[in-house]
Amino acid sequence: MNRRTLLRTAATAGAAGLASGVPAATAATPASGTASSSGSGDRDPLRAHVVLFRGVEELDLAAPYEVLAASGHFTERDVEVRYVSLDGPGTVTATFGTRLRVDHRWAPEEADLLVVPGGGYARREDPGVWAEIRRGALPRALAAARRPGLTIAGLCTGVMLLSAAGLTRGRPCTTHHRAQADLVEQGGVLKQARVVDDGDLVTAGGVTSGLDLALWLVRRELGVDAALGLEGMLEYEARGTVWTA
Repeated sequence: MNRRTLLRTAATAGAAGLASGVPAATAATPASGTASSSGSGDRDPLRAHVVLFRGVEELDLAAPYEVLAASGHFTERDVEVRYVSLDGPGTVTATFGTRLRVDHRWAPEEADLLVVPGGGYARREDPGVWAEIRRGALPRALAAARRPGLTIAGLCTGVMLLSAAGLTRGRPCTTHHRAQADLVEQGGVLKQARVVDDGDLVTAGGVTSGLDLALWLVRRELGVDAALGLEGMLEYEARGTVWTA
């Protein structure tokens, strides 16, 4: 067993022990004759890009990034997570003034998951979703990003950027409750669910829904054991209904 596998096994065992009350040494002992369902080490990495823009909501961007990045402790499959910006490497200022450094260029062709947070939808004149819709560049880039093998996910009012890109028209989706009427008016088929999975389009509603969106994506892409391990580590249980096609 190499060092990376050993560290992952220890992390998984520790989380399982905390979640279940079973000592870590006991939780780490596999059942005889069973194989791990947490992924295969010989698969390509799972590559997730979280999109940043001026006025993005801090919780929207941090929750999916942390969940997806931490998922690498609970699977043998490599997980690569990065922040990207359409404007390329640089500094992005979020809704509440947090300054974030973006080191990576816009490259959806290199991603398996493209996650779009929201922010600033209630303040139409300030930086945020409305400003990006008026600017038009990000919706156009999102529309152009579609390809087989890429799942585009939006959370909270970030879904309205997907709507502006034409990605939600005629498709099951959800968003923050204050934007739902706009989503329907623009052709989205609203589902009253925490997370809506329509294959290559996954959306989530609510400011804290980034946790639930990311946990669902981990479950779907890396397996139930990885999602359960994360819930134990985060001391958070996925909430709400997941609507699936």
